[in-house]
Amino acid sequence: GDLARMDDRGYFYIEGRTKDMVKYKGYKVMPKEVEEKLMEHPAILEVGVAGVPDPNIGETIKAFVVLKPEYRDGKITEKDIIEWAKERLAGYKYPRQIEFIRTLPRTAVGKIFRRKLREMESLE
Repeated sequence: GDLARMDDRGYFYIEGRTKDMVKYKGYKVMPKEVEEKLMEHPAILEVGVAGVPDPNIGETIKAFVVLKPEYRDGKITEKDIIEWAKERLAGYKYPRQIEFIRTLPRTAVGKIFRRKLREMESLE
């Protein structure tokens, strides 16, 4: 189902889908919130966040990042982005893993295809 919130004026906003929610160490993290923060990073062109299997804790947060052309070729590392996110997100919300990819998988209507992101992880 869909997850929504209501503001103080009574307006509702769709926040995401329950099946996309990442369950990290007992916390529930919405990918959209992490993506919005990561999009503030100057090197990131696009980002998709998904929960991926972790043998120790069940699931962890992974960001699939498309870099802007001027930051490709090793100008920024996965660790750089994780450290940047650590300073701006709650301790349970920042991504523990980053993978640089060329393009994000999208649905026919242009939304991030999170199932494909999770499938990309399982192929590794």
